[in-house]
Amino acid sequence: MELRSKKSASIYIQIAQNICDKILREEYKASEKIVSIREMAVLLEVNPNTVQRSYEWLQQQEIIVTQRGRGYFVTEKAKDIVMELRKQQFIEEVLPNVFKNMDLLKIEIGDIKEKYESFLKNKSNEN
Repeated sequence: MELRSKKSASIYIQIAQNICDKILREEYKASEKIVSIREMAVLLEVNPNTVQRSYEWLQQQEIIVTQRGRGYFVTEKAKDIVMELRKQQFIEEVLPNVFKNMDLLKIEIGDIKEKYESFLKNKSNEN
C-alpha cells in the first residue's frame, strides 16, 4: 500500500480505505483474520497508534471485529457495509463535481449513458 501526500485524507483513513479495498476485491473475506496492528505498522512504516486508529474506525463501522487474544477479523457483513459507504461517498462527493462539469461542458446525460453502456459491454467481453 502506498500512502498519499498530506493533502489527501489522513493516514489512518487511507489505511482503513486500503483495507476496505481489499475487502471489496475479496483479498480479505468474511471471517478472515487481517494483519495485526504491529505487523501493519511495520509494513507501512507508520506509528502503531495510527494503525490502531484505523482499526478503531473500521470497528465503529462494523467492518472488522476484534476477538480477544486472536486478533482482528472481517465481519460477515463487511463487504455490504463497505459497498454502501462507498456508494454514499460517491453520491455525495463525486457526483456533484461530475454534474457541475457536465453542465459546464454541455454534456448530455445520454452521452454519459452511452459511454457507461459501452464500458459495461467491454467489461463483460473481457470476462
